[in-house]
Amino acid sequence: MTPNPRETRTTCPYCGVGCGVIVESDAGRITGVRGDPRHPANFGRLCTKGATLHLTADERTRALHPELRRERSAPRIRAGWDEAMDFAAGKFARAIVEHGPDSVAFYVSGQLLTEDYYVFNKLARALVGTNNIDTNSRLCMSSAVTGYKATLGADAPPACYEDIDHADCIFIAGSNTAYAHPILFRRIEDARARNPYLKLIVVDPRRTDTAAAADLHLAILPGTDVALFNAMLHVLLWEELCDLDYIRDHTEGFDAAKATVSDYTPGAVADICGVPADDIVKAARWFGGARAALSLYCQGLNQSVHGTEKNAALINLHLATGHIGRPGAGPLSLTGQPNAMGGREVGGMATLLSAHRDLSSAADRKEVARFWGVDGFPSTPGKTAVEMFDAVREGSIKAIWIACTNPVQSMPDHIRVVEALERAECVVVQEAFRSAETVSHADILFPASTWAEKDGTVTNSERRISRTCAAVPPPGEARHDWRIAVDFARRLGAKLGRDDVTRLFPYESPEQVFNEHRATTRGRDLDISGLSYALLEARGPQQWPFPEGAETGKSRLYEDGVFATASGRARFARAPHRPLAESTDARYPLHLTTGRLRDQWHGMSRTGNVARLFAHTEEPLLAMNRDDMQRRGLQDGDIVRVKSRRGELSARAQGSDEIRTAQTYLPMHWGGRFMHGGGINSLTLAAFDPVSKQPELKHAAVQVEKLDYRWHVVAMRSGDASRYLDAVRPLLARFPYASCGLSGREVPLLVFRAAADVPAADELIADLDAVLELNDDTCAMDYRDPRRGVSKRVLVQDGKLVGVRLTGETAARDWLNELMAQGASAEAVRRWMLAPVASPPAGKPLRGRIVCNCLDVAEPDIRRRLADGVTLEQIQMELKCGTSCGSCLPELRCMAQQARVAA
Repeated sequence: MTPNPRETRTTCPYCGVGCGVIVESDAGRITGVRGDPRHPANFGRLCTKGATLHLTADERTRALHPELRRERSAPRIRAGWDEAMDFAAGKFARAIVEHGPDSVAFYVSGQLLTEDYYVFNKLARALVGTNNIDTNSRLCMSSAVTGYKATLGADAPPACYEDIDHADCIFIAGSNTAYAHPILFRRIEDARARNPYLKLIVVDPRRTDTAAAADLHLAILPGTDVALFNAMLHVLLWEELCDLDYIRDHTEGFDAAKATVSDYTPGAVADICGVPADDIVKAARWFGGARAALSLYCQGLNQSVHGTEKNAALINLHLATGHIGRPGAGPLSLTGQPNAMGGREVGGMATLLSAHRDLSSAADRKEVARFWGVDGFPSTPGKTAVEMFDAVREGSIKAIWIACTNPVQSMPDHIRVVEALERAECVVVQEAFRSAETVSHADILFPASTWAEKDGTVTNSERRISRTCAAVPPPGEARHDWRIAVDFARRLGAKLGRDDVTRLFPYESPEQVFNEHRATTRGRDLDISGLSYALLEARGPQQWPFPEGAETGKSRLYEDGVFATASGRARFARAPHRPLAESTDARYPLHLTTGRLRDQWHGMSRTGNVARLFAHTEEPLLAMNRDDMQRRGLQDGDIVRVKSRRGELSARAQGSDEIRTAQTYLPMHWGGRFMHGGGINSLTLAAFDPVSKQPELKHAAVQVEKLDYRWHVVAMRSGDASRYLDAVRPLLARFPYASCGLSGREVPLLVFRAAADVPAADELIADLDAVLELNDDTCAMDYRDPRRGVSKRVLVQDGKLVGVRLTGETAARDWLNELMAQGASAEAVRRWMLAPVASPPAGKPLRGRIVCNCLDVAEPDIRRRLADGVTLEQIQMELKCGTSCGSCLPELRCMAQQARVAA
């Protein structure tokens, strides 16, 4: 029990569900977290990531001081805030004066608070005079924006989480909700338990945990979503399941859409999508015959060169059936980041303006300029994410400011992004975590606050605005993002000779920024003129619109059938099926799809510092259909080269029953911090949707080739595991195959793996021993067998095994890993160390992969009980797996089903 505990209500910094979190702190340090039972997004629940947030609050992983290098060839050194700020302002001012306002750019993030976003938007447009401000939300949500605007007239998700409780058909497309939005999936499970007639349809090329739970899984071929939706609309028309009264009274463009889908018969589309025609008909009947149908969708629709069309074709189904504006009905886009919605609200994207105003509208530009008190700003759209880094690479953008995002890991075609940053005249990185891959390319590093240190607001996927409150102060010299932007604006304005900069940026608190932002929304579709910090603190999170004088926000939009278009009618879209941006061929015969892991988030800048979050998936694994593996002579664990038309990487292959032949899958999270090369985005392509400008991050054509490496090395080190993780990173590039990560629970471990054709040079092994501090001969034991090319080195401190390095053969890796993670005595390894065998001694079986991360329950323990005929309910009572956050429940149910089939 801490002597002076303090509790602070704030929000989770991960996905767009927007869960409420209660932070426990003492003496300025975070000591624990739990879900906020009063928050309407999660009612106290947290997923595995949210439940371990307190373990990410480690100062040792943070950027703590400004750093600066005045010459590209020099290393960055610690600097004072004034020195670094003045240097940055000088660089940007010089570029603006010599090359014009469009020679600089700002790339920001859906992890910023709304107040941070607002200041950056105003800085770019009102002070610099450029529209070159975009966000990593361009990579995940911009097709949802353009899809809503094309059909409903405004970027406003019309449904809410409560609709899950009222729907009798839930249609999930392009989302592994069980992994990406686990708390929402818990709500879906609850709704199904209450309503046995609720139908769950999942559209996904893979049989994910979400798809495995469905009543109907449509395992379409990658990129065929539009064809499927058009075929469903065809069936709705043919079987008279459309609501013709709704179509007549509230929509337009139906005849054109009807003509478009006339040829999309279930039989024809079955061949395109690779699913049975009867299943297409069944899906349409369930959707059209439902009392209320709710669709949930995410990156599978958005991250595509046809993302806008995919979104619009799905929304067509709602308009055709009148499943919108009613309890349980509507198209609800699930945002990937905690404040992607907030960024859209303040216009923090190259093509938007504040409060959902349109950059292409002269009236909207004039209105915003008048509100800010400036003469105006350019009408030409700014560079969007891919365009922005291409412009940096080509030299038209000289200086770029990157805030709270990691484009070296997250942008497609990673090699071009690295080339861009190497050619830029000035790269500023504003970041909380020093290990983010982009930090190494910064000329100026500004340490920023994060999560429970910040004060402001965020908006989740259902338009709900929550207060984020600081539980602890930022560590070191880190400052809040909005304050960094304000300080820079004032200094840049002075260098540009602007006498209005103090008036433009008068802010001394985030509340001042919020009050100005809410004033810009008055009379708009997202009017929040009735909100204030005081109201949010007193009454909790609120949905917009919430105009002045309102008692509550609006849960659902378009209940009156009036839409945000000039005519007041929703618009049917004409969305023909188009081929993938990149096709397979004889040289690149396999489809690669990307997605999420259950326990990691985005680029792993935060989750990658928590050892237990690696327990479910410990390293990058390429999932393949077993028939494709057999054709290539592959076994589980073999190292393969995965090559696209842009780059390549090496990873271990793993057979999967989730995917069809000619398809492969690799999670999106792994970057250069954890594997040789640039990670997954060495393979992806930068082609983007012409309307939303969102890139095709979900699919690429690849080849897979076995790498028959005969020499292997594994090293493990306990102690300051995150520090060792960063220390070993330069060595990843020195092996043809290498990966690293964390392991353990109470005793975190660094785990390094590498392989090659021939044994590595003694110098390289010595460097590995040195960075992991294994070379203390007074505490180390060595065994070498030069003839067999095998060596073993272990480090023992206070009678416990704290470090291991195995070369040549690594069969004892998992056994040693468990000993170290348990903090066991080193006595067990002494006899093994002196024996000429690499295998571990016989005895207790290894625990294996952890399924339930909250309660540390391993897969073999669960499967043994299932094989003995023990029911899942009995196992949960005994082992408690799935009884905490519930993130493992879908997998537990799949395992139970597999056991029943086997029996």
